[in-house]
This record gives sequence, C-alpha cells and structure tokens, in this order.
Amino acid sequence: MNFFCKLLPPRPSFLQDMTEDEGRLMQEHAEYWREWLARGNVIAFGVVGDPSGVYGAGMVEFESLEEVETFTEGDPTIRAQGGFRFEIHPMPFGVVRA
Repeated sequence: MNFFCKLLPPRPSFLQDMTEDEGRLMQEHAEYWREWLARGNVIAFGVVGDPSGVYGAGMVEFESLEEVETFTEGDPTIRAQGGFRFEIHPMPFGVVRA
C-alpha cells in the first residue's frame, strides 16, 4: 500500500529560523529517510515550499498503516520530541513508476 506522509514542523517559520540543533536534527531525518529509500519503502521525499508554512512530504510503500506508523515513530524528528508531527494518509489508488 502507498501512503502520503506529511511532516509538520514545530512552527510555520521553521525553514527560516531553525536553530543549529534543529539543522542537525533535519540532517538525521534526511539520513533516516535515505536509508528507507535504499530499502525500497520510500518512493520520494522532500520539502514543500507552501506559502502558508513549509512542511516535509514523503510517499512510502508499506504493507499496513501500522508499519508506516512504526516507521514515522522511528524518525529522529519524532523521537526528539521537539514539536514535529506526522499526518499519514493512505493512497488507495496510488500509481508509481516502475
């Protein structure tokens, strides 16, 4: 199953005013997602420059919602408990390039 994962930062201005510690956390976050990209579960991920507030977006493929939740709970941004949170949405008719 395919899922859309939206990572919401602790504040809308995050991209403009992140601290050095938050910058390191974002590097760990990107490394985590790259690892899962190499495993084949992550299809794509990146930053969305929404004018109302930047956020992270990722498309993933897992067998169940529970597996996606386990994956997102393991993300360094969530483990750090710094105000980040994920929204997870199933994509029942998602099509990916082979």
